[in-house]
Amino acid sequence: MLSTRVGRRGQITLPKEVRHRIKVEEGDQIVFVIDGEQVVIKSIPHTLLDLRGSVPVSSEQDFDAIRKQALTRRAKRASKNED
Repeated sequence: MLSTRVGRRGQITLPKEVRHRIKVEEGDQIVFVIDGEQVVIKSIPHTLLDLRGSVPVSSEQDFDAIRKQALTRRAKRASKNED
């Protein structure tokens, strides 16, 4: 079992063994999943924005318009599920 102390502002340091096990490095994002009295720490290796530009496309892409369209579709789906 590994342990660490909580700092004055609620900060913790992930022990080296934990960082290696979940493959997290400086600058990476992690999430805390609360399950009853337990908290699970998971690494988020990449976000969609990190992958931006990694897939070749034939023309310019308007990411703001694409994001708006995705949010609109999600909102419509959510409103249908509420009925």
